[in-house]
Amino acid sequence: MSELATLVPPFAIVLVAALLVAILPRLVGHAVGVLSLLAVLAISLLAPHGTYYQTTLFASFDVVLFSVNSFSQAFGFVFAALGSAAVLYSYSSDAPKVTTAFALTYVSSTMGVLFAGDWLTLLFFAELMAVTSTLLVWHYGGEAVRAGFRYALAHGISGSLLLLAVTWHFAETGTFLFAEEGITSITSGIPLYLAILGMGINCGFVGLHVWLPDTYPRPHIAASVFLSVFTTKTSAYVMYRVLPLGDSVTLAVAYMGGIMAVYGAGFALLQHDMRALLTYHIQAQVGYMIAGMGLGLYLGGTTLELGVGGALAHVFNNVLFKALLFMAVGVIIYRTGIDDLYELGGLWREMPLTAVGFGLGALSITAIPGFNGFISKGMILDAADPHYYGSSATEPIYWLLYLGAIGTLLSFIKLGYYAFLHGEWDGPELADAKPGHTVAMLFIGGLCLLFGVQWEWLLDLLPWPLLKEEAYHLHPYSSSHLQSQAILVGISLVAFAVIKKPLSKLGHIPDVDVLVSPLVYYSGKASVYGVTELYAAIDRTAIRFVRGCYWVGSNPTLVAVRLARYLPQSFRPSFGQDEPPADGGTPSRLYLRASIGTTVLLLTVVITLLLILAL
Repeated sequence: MSELATLVPPFAIVLVAALLVAILPRLVGHAVGVLSLLAVLAISLLAPHGTYYQTTLFASFDVVLFSVNSFSQAFGFVFAALGSAAVLYSYSSDAPKVTTAFALTYVSSTMGVLFAGDWLTLLFFAELMAVTSTLLVWHYGGEAVRAGFRYALAHGISGSLLLLAVTWHFAETGTFLFAEEGITSITSGIPLYLAILGMGINCGFVGLHVWLPDTYPRPHIAASVFLSVFTTKTSAYVMYRVLPLGDSVTLAVAYMGGIMAVYGAGFALLQHDMRALLTYHIQAQVGYMIAGMGLGLYLGGTTLELGVGGALAHVFNNVLFKALLFMAVGVIIYRTGIDDLYELGGLWREMPLTAVGFGLGALSITAIPGFNGFISKGMILDAADPHYYGSSATEPIYWLLYLGAIGTLLSFIKLGYYAFLHGEWDGPELADAKPGHTVAMLFIGGLCLLFGVQWEWLLDLLPWPLLKEEAYHLHPYSSSHLQSQAILVGISLVAFAVIKKPLSKLGHIPDVDVLVSPLVYYSGKASVYGVTELYAAIDRTAIRFVRGCYWVGSNPTLVAVRLARYLPQSFRPSFGQDEPPADGGTPSRLYLRASIGTTVLLLTVVITLLLILAL
């Protein structure tokens, strides 16, 4: 059975399913989509560790298109489990077949990243993720189209930076291949900075995050479930691949993670739109992941195992509870047509199953004991806490993460209160979640509870063998951990009671997009204008030069006479009083410009020939 699991790479299975979803009847197509992801789940569990497909591109580049290791097995499992539930949710949400097909191509490219064994393959599938996710956003139409253009621009810049980093890395090392296991960082110096900046855009570094709240609340509710999971979590995994051990830049990245946790939770608390609130919490929770990775890789030792282990466990857990929260909120929007949580109220009576789904997700993301978020977030906080495994250099990060935890609790107390508990629903009678919605939410919620209670199983899945040596020395349910979480919950409940009324009166609070968006727009416009004007100037110069050459060839005598004027008097030939007439014959009939398509075709042919000759 394990040999069968390695016959076809996971990305190919899901890609074929995506094509079938687009052409088969809706029910059959979605069933095929679910089955394809269950097949990937089986591959993740059954494929022999160390299996890989290696080949050579252009007789020069060694690449590994499919590598089964502890990373790909763990994340392949959770992405496939979530993806199968998301396809079922998409079917129940009446999403068009094409929406689900685009979503599955997006999942397929994610599987390509997870199972990649080299930087070149990872880069290819990461760029494919950007393209397919953009199509998923665009397909909904309306406001999602303009947001999709901004989304594509952000991820185009991110991919270009990673491309430069990977190319430079190859020039320095002569290989694209990863190490077999463990840490595989990009070459230090400029390539490292480029890769961090590129992945920082995808992870939502503060100031580079504006594409997140701009995009994720706008497409179909089923599309938001897929989008909330794959790009940012996959980028966090790639960031782990990028960062080096013990480097000061790694500590700086950890500090950025702490700032993201506070910034994302703070702006989430200010939101009226439910999906915008959840989107800002993507930034906050990825901040915990980045902080844990940075702490562990910078400090090393036991903190390496705890920080990195907690970060990777939080990636795993966040895939589950973040998608679950988007599912629950999506059902509310599906049934009510309302995005603004202040226009809701009392929905627990109307939609009890949806309330249960939301509750499971909210208890998980807020790290309530018994749920998976409590385990991974606790590991990251311990790695930063100087009283446990941290140091004086990491203590500010600990307090940033602590503040982020309070902000997270406040946000979900607010969302749960106004959506489900506050007042009564005064609109028409509502139906609860459909059976497909309910199965998807309870399946994912059950996993959140399972990995919170049976936390050893979560640690067994952590994608780094060294972690298992220390894993069972952890005591997440120790009295100190439980007391610390009880204090956090108490502070948050009191704080919400104090700020609830003034918070409800706040209007839209602008984010840095009010500065970043105009800056990007006008700098982009200026760069386009500069490039086009430079091209036009070069084009005019070239045309004049060619016409001048034609005229010289057609009027050699006249050229000679005019050039002779610059010779000394004694050397000038005598042509009499009159200058000879131009003797060029017929005017030039040269067609000196080609269409854009012809130009691109000619350039492609020339570049292809040059590459063939070079290789």
